Amino acid sequence: MEFRESELIINKDGSIFHLHLLPEDIADTILLVGDPGRVEVVASFFDNIELKKQNREFYTITGTLRGKRISVISTGIGTDNIDIVVNELDAIANINLKTRTKNKKHRTLNLIRIGTSGSLQADIPVDSFLMSTRSVGFDGLLNFYANRNSVSDLEFEEALKNHLDWNKLLPSPYVVDGSEELIKKLDGANITQGINISASGFYGPQGRQLRLQIVDKNINDKIETFEFQGQKITNYEMESSAIFGLSQLLGHNAITICAIIANRRKKEYSKDYKPVIKELVKTVLERLTD
Repeated sequence: MEFRESELIINKDGSIFHLHLLPEDIADTILLVGDPGRVEVVASFFDNIELKKQNREFYTITGTLRGKRISVISTGIGTDNIDIVVNELDAIANINLKTRTKNKKHRTLNLIRIGTSGSLQADIPVDSFLMSTRSVGFDGLLNFYANRNSVSDLEFEEALKNHLDWNKLLPSPYVVDGSEELIKKLDGANITQGINISASGFYGPQGRQLRLQIVDKNINDKIETFEFQGQKITNYEMESSAIFGLSQLLGHNAITICAIIANRRKKEYSKDYKPVIKELVKTVLERLTD
C-alpha cells in the first residue's frame, strides 16, 4: 500500500510535515511536554545534544543521558495537537518516507508525557507527582478512529456517562489504559497513581466559569464522587487520552506523569511550580536510565 501525497505530507527535505523530523532524528524513548520552553529544561539534564529542530510549537531535542538516547518534543496544548504529534511520530518510525510504504518491521516508541495538572480529589496535594494509569477522553478524538472499542474500557465509559447524566450534545467519553511496562518502570514512592480526564479546553470543559455560563455547574462534584470497581478519577489535564488511545492503536507504549499544580477541591494553587516540574523531569530521567 502506498500512502498518497495528500494523506502523508512530506517536506522538500524529506521530513514529516509538521514536526520537520526524519526517522533518524528521534530516539525510541520520547518525552512529550506541552511548553516549547520546557524542552530546554529536559535537555539540560542530557550528557550531550545531537539534534535540535523546531517548527511552530513543535520543538525537538535529541541527546543521550548515561548512554541512553532520548528525545524530548513539545506538543503544544490539547488532543488536536497530540493527533498530529503521535501520528507523525508513528509515520517516521513505521513508514518509509521515500517509497511511501509501510515498513516491514514495526518500531515501537515509548512516549512519556511530563506535564501539569489539577487535582479533583482533596487528598492529592499541590506540588505532588501523579501518574495516570488510565485516561478518560472528554475530547472525542479517538471516536474518529476505527477499532476504538478494542482499546477502551466500555463498562467504565457507560458507568461514567450514567453517573454524570452525560449530555448527548457532548462527545462520547472514552477510557484507555497507559502502558503497564512504563508504569512499572517509572512508579516509585514519591508518585501517586490515578486516572485523569483529558478535557477539550481549559475553562468550560474543566468546569471553570468566567463570563460564560457552563451547561453543568456540578460536573466536578459529580466527577469527584464517581467510583467504578474501586477506581476514582483524580485529575484534569488536556492530552493523555489521545496519547494513550493512539499509542494503543498504533502499537506504542505511553504513560503520563504530571506535577499537580492546583487542587480544584481545596481551591489551592502552587506557589511556584517550576522547581516542581524540574524535580519531576529529573525523577523520570533517572528511572528511565536506571
